[in-house]
Amino acid sequence: MSTNYKAPVDDYVFLLHDVIAPTVPHALGAMARDDTRQVLEQAARFFEKVWAPLDGPGDEEGCHFDNGAVRTPSGYPAGYAALCEAGWNRVSVPEASGGAGLPEGIGQAVREFSASACNSLGLYAALTNGAHATVRRTGEPWMLEHVVPAMVAGRWAGTMCLTEPHCGTDLRLMKTRAVSQPDGSWRLSGTKIFISGGDQDLTENVIHLVLAKVPGEDGRISDDLSTVRLFLVPKRLVDPDSGELGGSNGVVVAGIEHKMGLKGSATCTLSFEHALAYPLRESSQPGGTHRKSSAGMSGMFDMMNSARLGTGLQALSSASRAYGHAADYARERLAGRAAKVEDRTGGTADPIVVHPDVRRLLLKQASFLEAARALALHVTALLGEPDEALRADRSAIGSLLTPVVKAFFSDRSFESANDAMQLMGGHGYIRDNGVEQLVRDCRIFQLYEGANGVQALDLVLRKLPAGGGRALGGFLDMVDATAREAARREPLRAHADLLRQAAQDIRACAKWLADPSRNPYDAGAASNDFLAMMGIVACAWMWLRMSDVALGLLPGAENGTFLRRKLELARFWFARELPLVPTLRQRVETGAACLMALPADQF
Repeated sequence: MSTNYKAPVDDYVFLLHDVIAPTVPHALGAMARDDTRQVLEQAARFFEKVWAPLDGPGDEEGCHFDNGAVRTPSGYPAGYAALCEAGWNRVSVPEASGGAGLPEGIGQAVREFSASACNSLGLYAALTNGAHATVRRTGEPWMLEHVVPAMVAGRWAGTMCLTEPHCGTDLRLMKTRAVSQPDGSWRLSGTKIFISGGDQDLTENVIHLVLAKVPGEDGRISDDLSTVRLFLVPKRLVDPDSGELGGSNGVVVAGIEHKMGLKGSATCTLSFEHALAYPLRESSQPGGTHRKSSAGMSGMFDMMNSARLGTGLQALSSASRAYGHAADYARERLAGRAAKVEDRTGGTADPIVVHPDVRRLLLKQASFLEAARALALHVTALLGEPDEALRADRSAIGSLLTPVVKAFFSDRSFESANDAMQLMGGHGYIRDNGVEQLVRDCRIFQLYEGANGVQALDLVLRKLPAGGGRALGGFLDMVDATAREAARREPLRAHADLLRQAAQDIRACAKWLADPSRNPYDAGAASNDFLAMMGIVACAWMWLRMSDVALGLLPGAENGTFLRRKLELARFWFARELPLVPTLRQRVETGAACLMALPADQF
């Protein structure tokens, strides 16, 4: 059975040029179709040939912790060096910062290729990209001159340090502190846990972005966010004038975690012992306007939101590779006979792809993965809108959909990887065929960057009511506009009607949630189901857009098989997934009563 990774180049060319760019042109800029294909084919060859072979052995070996230092699996240092040498770690970084300056849509495709090929190794580069983007927005001039170029080139890595032993999502409870010194410098002390890429042997330095509290005049820190600030703390000292590296900066690796998956990604406990720290400034939006936020945390908020989108894409990437294994297996594995005599082969058994339940598992995976890929591209484009007249509305919709991308994608991707294992039976459960690892790897993304229950609460309590519900209204207006346009094509009219009805279900639930007489627990009780509704409808929206484009391109198309496949996957989503929305609405509107009635001591 073939288990090689095949990057979805054709899908990205179709999505970027035919689906996304017509409505969000800046996603591709001025890149021609042939140029996009050439770049993505080069990227595909690199990740298929250089990185994909590292994934299984890296999982088997894992990371090592020796004498206070982390060593990554064999082959990782060479693979990371090859990435940086080829420039795939910086394709969409602005040229002014040392990147290739290609459109963000190209960068997103490359990030999926890298995560599918070897998600553990890809995390080091992904975190570094998020960190140097934050430094570019919030750093001092010397950081932009010396720190950012080293990170963009891949010589230095980056992390984000939030979680503490007694404090996860609730950052009010942090104990890490940063104290101003008489000479104007800052010293930071505390312990951070679950720090991905906290140490490794891939780069010569690590730039940690650390949340810490600044004590008041009485030397005490309070249990709120009013004194929290974001600091840059290098593993090795950096001379602000020359950029030259010095000695250790009091960042001690106390250990690494022994994990269920992503074993090639070092998850560290870090002890900051009077480390020299540099406060970062408030972040600015692309247009240059500043936001108000809790005492300098805006840079970390930006990084976390970017990481949430990245987490959704990483989850999709693992599930996509698992689907590839399952599809290969279904075409090659012989068992049973086709129910229709005319579909039987001449052998004693037929490939299992002839069986309806096997096809159910494959179609469920493929229809989610390809709609999610399109949605991720569209959300990223909305958040990066350069037109000042459109930016506020589109950014609000992108922000609304960010927790959906993170939580719905990671929930469904884990389910999808499990479906791949189910299809392969015992051959999926054993390590030899690759899917077992992908199921383990995929599980963490439901926990990264705020567990999915927190994402659902963020959607319902913060994103939904923001601006009087303006973002949800804007999103559903987009959905309705797509439905009206697609309904002009007779083959899509039924899909369009179903999507409009599902959008009405979302509007009704949003109105129900906004009722001030609601039980205070109702929002928490409804949030998971409401987020699932949003994810299903957003994917249906993408499928209707893709179907409309595919039907328009089909006459005379050279890629007719590809386009007809899109139409069949859309048909599955509208027949099997969108009908879940009314049931989810019913669950939302049951409220919290059945969840809160049982006394706590009876669990």
